[in-house]
Amino acid sequence: MRTRTALVAAATAIAALTAGCSSGDGGDGGKAGEPVSLKFLSLAWQKESVAANKEIVDEWNKANPDIKVEYVQGSWDNVNDQLVTSFEAGDPPDVIHDDSPALAGFASRGYLLDLSGKVPADLKSDIPQAAWDTVTFGDGKGGQGVYGVPFLQESQVIIANKKLLDKAGVSVPTPEDPWTWDEFEEISKKLTKGDTFGVAWPLKSPVNKALNLALNFGGTFFQTDGAKATVKVGPEEREVLQRIHDQLYKDKTADPSALGMGTADPLPGFYAGKYAMLPASVYLRQQVVEQAPSGFEWVTIPPLKGTSADQGAASQTLSVAADSKYPDQATKFISFFLNSTNQAKLAKGDWLLPTSVKAASDPSMTTEENGWNVATASAKNLVVAPYLKVNGFDEWKSKVATPALQQYFANKITLDEAAKTLVDEGNKVLERYNK
Repeated sequence: MRTRTALVAAATAIAALTAGCSSGDGGDGGKAGEPVSLKFLSLAWQKESVAANKEIVDEWNKANPDIKVEYVQGSWDNVNDQLVTSFEAGDPPDVIHDDSPALAGFASRGYLLDLSGKVPADLKSDIPQAAWDTVTFGDGKGGQGVYGVPFLQESQVIIANKKLLDKAGVSVPTPEDPWTWDEFEEISKKLTKGDTFGVAWPLKSPVNKALNLALNFGGTFFQTDGAKATVKVGPEEREVLQRIHDQLYKDKTADPSALGMGTADPLPGFYAGKYAMLPASVYLRQQVVEQAPSGFEWVTIPPLKGTSADQGAASQTLSVAADSKYPDQATKFISFFLNSTNQAKLAKGDWLLPTSVKAASDPSMTTEENGWNVATASAKNLVVAPYLKVNGFDEWKSKVATPALQQYFANKITLDEAAKTLVDEGNKVLERYNK
């Protein structure tokens, strides 16, 4: 998920996590006559999102005086290290906000409650199986479990300068008839004129974008044989990598100076007309709305299509700590917090996509204003990201894939050299996890 700015100091967050998760004397009901007290660690950070989280908690507490939920503000910065500390101390928050890539390790170590059979049928059926797949992991004992309820996801779309599109005679595609990669490349050529590049690819952190978009052509980057995973970089995996590289150095429709930028860094140049299109996560729309100069016209373009428009999905999740004294009440709270009405509020506050089918049909999610209709429609393209299931992915990403792809996109090594590094060095990393 996106890079976040810490909302609270690390020391404060750790103190909150280790302050004890519940009141009462154990069991599932607390002392007679006393309300159950739950701690809810939230990682919401945007103003609208924090307000929506707190509003839902307040609604719960008013309607459920016997189950008091305390909102604890956490931060995405180092949250998983902080959680490990509280898990090992035996006093984690009862309800935990995180994202799905973090759940696999926590689940295998027994830190999270398996929610299989515990989620109400109406909530379970309202969330597509593809989203549930993002939170289904091995339990460390040879079985599988569901270790969170997925509620927010993000897709990659294209944000474009409408005046430049109109000037070049380019029509905006619809979700039902998206651009193919070939069409995108031809349109990028049309939009590259004078001091304007057709596209900017900010690839300071290239791995997740490359792996998720590779699914457009069936590229998975990993294959598994039983519990053993190995890296593969075949024609399917190379396709998007080559196409981006060609835009940079063959067609020269993409600006090489944008490569070292983070997701939002090209926005000033975008507003100034230096770039006509920005491939980006759906959440970047918020910054465009808030920062674009008066009169700037922009549109949201649907995800590109290769052999399919599939993209890898990760989810923001709510989980229950295995050590919670009140798992039933915690699960009940999650079910309320993530009903369709509330998911629409949370998605709107975070500029992301609700997993709830009912929430996705809410008028606020389907309006043309600020591209919500295009963003919400893109959820149908999300499938479980294969790398979520790979033990050792984080180390492969940081030590092997990030530097190799950065070098390739900077034109310092060939695609063959990058592929060899990804496979050879990557398998050395994974071998330690396959044992």
